[in-house]
Amino acid sequence: MRMILAVAAVLYSASAFAQTEKPPMVGDKPLVQVKPKGAKEAAAKPAAAAKGKPQSIAVRLQACLEIDDGTKDRLNCYDAVIPPAPKPKPAKAKGYADCRFFKEEDERLACFNGFAESIPKLPKN
Repeated sequence: MRMILAVAAVLYSASAFAQTEKPPMVGDKPLVQVKPKGAKEAAAKPAAAAKGKPQSIAVRLQACLEIDDGTKDRLNCYDAVIPPAPKPKPAKAKGYADCRFFKEEDERLACFNGFAESIPKLPKN
């Protein structure tokens, strides 16, 4: 009988513990930390990307044009859309994707600016 009561007490306390709204804590941190699904991908997107449906590269590049020209912030915005992959002697850029190969930040920024400004303005829905 004592064994049954001990098992019931353990199960009851375990179920009561599982019912609490706060997760179990170890010190001041939760015992289990779970990131929301897609948190890593959301962090990689630029701040200009709106929540909801995914935006095209053209729309995201045009959003970077709203940042003051010649600033590190605009280049960071472009680099968030198309990460840099510098090459020692890149060929002349034939498209916006080729801009990532420029090692010098000023060249990369000028390249992205030229292509982003030449993209026809897309309607915002």
